[in-house]
Amino acid sequence: MKTDLLDIRNCDCMDLMQEFPDKHFDLAVVDPPYGIGMGEAMGTGWSAKNGGVKHAVKTWDNTAPKAKYFNELRRVSKNQIIWGANYFIEQMPINSPCWIVWDKNNGQSLFADCELAWTSHSTPCRIIQVHWCGSAAIHETGQNKIHPTQKPIKLYNWIFANYAKPGMKILDTHMGSGSIAISAHYNKMHLTASELDSDYYNAACERIERETRQLTLF
Repeated sequence: MKTDLLDIRNCDCMDLMQEFPDKHFDLAVVDPPYGIGMGEAMGTGWSAKNGGVKHAVKTWDNTAPKAKYFNELRRVSKNQIIWGANYFIEQMPINSPCWIVWDKNNGQSLFADCELAWTSHSTPCRIIQVHWCGSAAIHETGQNKIHPTQKPIKLYNWIFANYAKPGMKILDTHMGSGSIAISAHYNKMHLTASELDSDYYNAACERIERETRQLTLF
């Protein structure tokens, strides 16, 4: 899928990054697998039994990325925002004071109250409160989420408002539901993104096409 602002590919992120020279992207905003088995857990029907959606059983979250991925990510981007970095903290430099804390505002949920993102920026640690897209929650368009760990468009809007400027080149190596692409479209960012799973990729492309026709900013 390609538009004036979006270059969305169904491919391995390592193959994608090898195409680009050093520091090509102004910012990488990534949500790689945490290695905690969410793809399988959501496919067992556990989420559906607790008011959510039953997703297909997937193994994408069984293993977290290795050092090679993070080295390549830092090579092609000037700055990085990495969700779930607390799960692979050994791969993160220790000299950054700027973590993002996403307060999911999820009330009495069996899931975590927040998620953490490491960033390469030198700004102070920040907290953003945006209702998540999981369990019984419905995402911004009023339809059920298409990915087990789908993040809200509003979360990416906040990231772009605080850590990027219109026209910047953004990289996402694990696009998932496409929320970042919808936000990039409305915030005038040039996004290059990959999603390896063809089911997620096709569903995300349909969602991106549908939601970027809207006239309002989510």
